[in-house]
Amino acid sequence: MRTESDLLGEKKIPSDAFYGIHSLRASENFPCRMEFHTEWYQAIGLTKLACYRTYSAFIRAARGKYGSIPDHLSPISEDILEKMVLAATEIAAGKHFDHFIVPAIQGGAGTSINMNVNEIIANTALLKLKSLPGNYRLIDPVEHANIYQSTNDIIPTSLRVAAMNLLLQLEEDINRMRFSIEKTETLHRNHLRIAYTQMQEAVPSSWGMLFGAYNEAMSRDWWRVSKSLERIKTVNLGGSAVGTGITVPRWFIMEVVPELQRLTGLPVSRSENLPDATSNHDSLVEVHAILKAYAVNLEKMASDLRLLSSDITGHNEVILPRQQAGSSIMPGKINPVIPEFVISTAHKVYANDQLVTSLSAQGCLDLNAYLPVIGNALLESIKLLIAASRSLTNNLFSQLKINSDISNARLLNSPAITTALIPVIGYNKSARLAGLMRDKNIDIFSANREMNLISSEKLASLLEPANLLKTGFSLKDME
Repeated sequence: MRTESDLLGEKKIPSDAFYGIHSLRASENFPCRMEFHTEWYQAIGLTKLACYRTYSAFIRAARGKYGSIPDHLSPISEDILEKMVLAATEIAAGKHFDHFIVPAIQGGAGTSINMNVNEIIANTALLKLKSLPGNYRLIDPVEHANIYQSTNDIIPTSLRVAAMNLLLQLEEDINRMRFSIEKTETLHRNHLRIAYTQMQEAVPSSWGMLFGAYNEAMSRDWWRVSKSLERIKTVNLGGSAVGTGITVPRWFIMEVVPELQRLTGLPVSRSENLPDATSNHDSLVEVHAILKAYAVNLEKMASDLRLLSSDITGHNEVILPRQQAGSSIMPGKINPVIPEFVISTAHKVYANDQLVTSLSAQGCLDLNAYLPVIGNALLESIKLLIAASRSLTNNLFSQLKINSDISNARLLNSPAITTALIPVIGYNKSARLAGLMRDKNIDIFSANREMNLISSEKLASLLEPANLLKTGFSLKDME
């Protein structure tokens, strides 16, 4: 064990731990075991790396212009800086995450997150210098690892980096799912079905139209998600505690975000109003609202497919892939687990949306103390929606089957089909035709022969998919 101290006293730390006293106190104060997102952890490493590279460039530029750096600025030696760069690079690659002990739910606006990473960087760099963890006289988690940084610009900036990377994944997965939906739409473009309103048989439609509607909704979601990066690309890195840039060289403030952009390949840009970017998180609320809209469309689609494939309908027009055994007691039972997973995911996103909204409003004066929880909810929602999208694509749409013969036969036997005859014989005659079909349980051709409302040839023509699926009718259709 080693002993570390802070302004509150001393703590015993395992000798080989890369975390330190600040992380340990946070772990004890916040006994929640909800794990911090690795994507955010890695983004912090990238953000720190941008700071170290910018610091190095600043020192070179200052020496080139002034010849030397004032002693009170305590420039970090090139050797130490090189080892911190290596440590930050390793964190960006996801290494040493087992030494990150701060949970996702916490207090303190993210100070514990920042300090845990600072301690990992300092102790990793110490080992690279052939020293021991905890030798902070050589490399200090604050004086060195946190140079020209604040929790209040590192943590929100890295959150946006992590979110943008995940949003790019989500955008790609929505597109993949759209293509799989479009295949079903194309395959069944002219296969007829009964459309329902209020869960009652309504009018003739097609499977192509139903899946085309899903595809159109997913297209809107793809577009909205693709524009989300624009909402969160501005960052407050360099703004220090409240966005004033206090304790940070102006040169550093101007150069650190371009360096982060080069490192990440993301369109990050420095906010024109750093205090605003530090204290207000409405852009996160906006992006999460876009995620919520996508979750709504996913739930609607999954709920529809779950209903259409259920034993309650008794028709088996939609056949979902059989993915796993559905019961420990009922032999042969198969449940619609993919739609249920998607619906569950959607409701978790709705809950997160409420959390993001309410805690973003809880920002007080110059800072929002709840950014860690807001960020955790945002990243969780994106990852859940990625998972839902992939499961729908790989485990449902890739093997979904439509029994178009059954659905076509059901339509011809449904009074709903008589709606298509209103432009030809009027509402009242169509209603009587529908009544006869219902009373005698016969199809529309048999009912029409009894009532002799229209020739069999004309009726057959009107009920062709090409005519039933037209958008409206023209006077020429009445000839």
